[in-house]
Amino acid sequence: MTIDWKGVMPAVTTKFTDEDTLDLEMFTTNINAQINAGVDGIILGGTLGEASTLSNEEKSILVTTTADLVKNRVPVIINIAEQSTKGAIEAAHKAEEDGAHGLMMLPPMRYKAGDRETVTYFKEVAKNTDLPIMIYNNPVDYKIEVTLDMFEELIKLDNIQAVKESTRDISNVTRIKNRFGDRLKILCGVDTLALESLLMGADGWVAGLVCAFPEETVAIYELQKAGRIKEAIAIYRWFLPLLELDINPKLVQNIKLAEVATGIGTENVRAPRLPLIGEERKKVLEIIENGLKTRPSLPDYKSLVDY
Repeated sequence: MTIDWKGVMPAVTTKFTDEDTLDLEMFTTNINAQINAGVDGIILGGTLGEASTLSNEEKSILVTTTADLVKNRVPVIINIAEQSTKGAIEAAHKAEEDGAHGLMMLPPMRYKAGDRETVTYFKEVAKNTDLPIMIYNNPVDYKIEVTLDMFEELIKLDNIQAVKESTRDISNVTRIKNRFGDRLKILCGVDTLALESLLMGADGWVAGLVCAFPEETVAIYELQKAGRIKEAIAIYRWFLPLLELDINPKLVQNIKLAEVATGIGTENVRAPRLPLIGEERKKVLEIIENGLKTRPSLPDYKSLVDY
């Protein structure tokens, strides 16, 4: 499957049972809600997917289950966050075997690689897979920045095709467009900068609160794409307090609480994460409850897809 690298791509949460096993029933409920809302891809095993706590077998199950659910309607993308080049190549091979259509790749984990090491890491994986790759550029959280000069080297490989832009600098959208045109697709990876990034030319949105609010997220994307900016802004302004739950160390717990509130998830997280308690929990629930009370009526955004 060719990936267009555009539109809304949820970084979905991983659902767990009370016994700390994969909850594939609720996972299926959520994936179906995403597809029904009109998302353009599914991203598994990212930060929101609690990747660092998943076994290789669980990642494999998530890929095969999702591929079976979506039936080629949208691409299935698995995140690779490994400590070694060898491990990343093995993960890419397994993703292909399991039916993934593409990869999202973080720089090496634990070791703070230099520029040359980071470029070599990405290039070695790309050379060893036919899957298209989106580089996850998040120096704020992962301490390694993939610069434009580094991307100049990386895009010499045809299957390095996109960047998840999470530097928090919206002007990077323009810098990338000025330097690479459409050769490197840009997907905003920060919920609270998404509409701004899209209006500056980003091609898509790797979203977090979409896990609980898929229709509102897709509506914002489709409305701005169709030039109905005021309507997109109105929904975005309502959404912002909820979107801010994504830029928080407890983003997984926050978003899982929101998924419970909208009926498409559970609160279970995997240790060392723990469910929110006390004032922290109360504040998050207040934001979610207020969002639900003021939830906007959406226009028929699905009719805009073929504008």
